[in-house]
Amino acid sequence: MYEPIRSKSVHSTMAGNASGLPHRSREEELDIQLAGHLAALLAVTDELRALAPSADLDTAAERIAGQVARLRGGHAPVRASRAAGDRVRDPAALHQRAHTLAGRALVVAASRADTAAAILAAERMDAHTAALAGREHLSAAR
Repeated sequence: MYEPIRSKSVHSTMAGNASGLPHRSREEELDIQLAGHLAALLAVTDELRALAPSADLDTAAERIAGQVARLRGGHAPVRASRAAGDRVRDPAALHQRAHTLAGRALVVAASRADTAAAILAAERMDAHTAALAGREHLSAAR
């Protein structure tokens, strides 16, 4: 019914020797993914710091930057400058974005059993949930 394959696969000849391809372990891939989520969380945290500076956000930003540097082998993450905060942004939307990013970081940190990053991500989720709840409470009181 079907004609048999008469030639070698194109994929095996194009790829050449499979051992010659770059390969990363699952742990390395998870490190890269976690560092990316935390770096994005850091960027949003820096935006929030520019809108409404606070000691809590300053501390959180430093802790996040420390985790990103650890995951990237000591390379410090790129940080947003205070001047970048000149754009008018909705703080509630930033808190929601930060909460989402912290949740993603928590999932990856849990899957790679990184307790320090998981605790930090969970703390940030709680902080952004509280910030969102406080804003809803204030807008309902008006």
